Amino acid sequence: MNKLNPSIKHHLLVGLLFSLWGFLFMFFVRPFTDDTTGYYFWIRSSIGFNLVAFLGYGLIAVIQKAIYDKVKTWSFGLEVGTLLFFYILHTTATFVLYKSPFIGGGYTFLQWNTEIMMRAAIVNFTALAIARSYLIKLIPAQEDVLTIKGENKLDILKIKKSDLICVSNAQNYVEIFYIQNNTLDSKIIRTSLKSLKEEFDFLLQVHRSHLINPSHFKSWKDSKTIY
Repeated sequence: MNKLNPSIKHHLLVGLLFSLWGFLFMFFVRPFTDDTTGYYFWIRSSIGFNLVAFLGYGLIAVIQKAIYDKVKTWSFGLEVGTLLFFYILHTTATFVLYKSPFIGGGYTFLQWNTEIMMRAAIVNFTALAIARSYLIKLIPAQEDVLTIKGENKLDILKIKKSDLICVSNAQNYVEIFYIQNNTLDSKIIRTSLKSLKEEFDFLLQVHRSHLINPSHFKSWKDSKTIY
């Protein structure tokens, strides 16, 4: 995975579904038993543990968004680290609740981790990983829009990146050629070729007076002319 849907809202929905699944599974299947289990134990446990799971995943959603906003990328290592951190947080928080007077469970932390959480993790975290992967498909498509500004207040042009053809130097100005309504148009702006090259590094300089959008390059006609 090299992408992440940073939407907290989407991840809270995943956390809610994860918690709902956990509630139904615990209350009806009752996957473990000790000397303290009983009907009211399962009511308290099913509600309490999965409320903790929802709040823990909500915290994960906030933390991972902060990391993603800072580094602007995601990786397999970050994804595995996030799931591992959630497992540790979830296991610790649920054990604290389990041993509290609210539930009063009898397992030790080692028993809780090895006999309960590690077994459940195989199914739970596989489902969670699949859900997180699916969220990537919900990332809204964004069009790359360029805002080109000149030295004068009215010197401004907003176009799609794919519509920009090339930029030519015109002394203290540049002439920007672009597609508008399926026709070639141009606009002269007071700025330098150098400043545009620095701001939009995808532009390719083929001559000291010309920058081109490489996506529109077809071929060289000769050593001085390109299509």
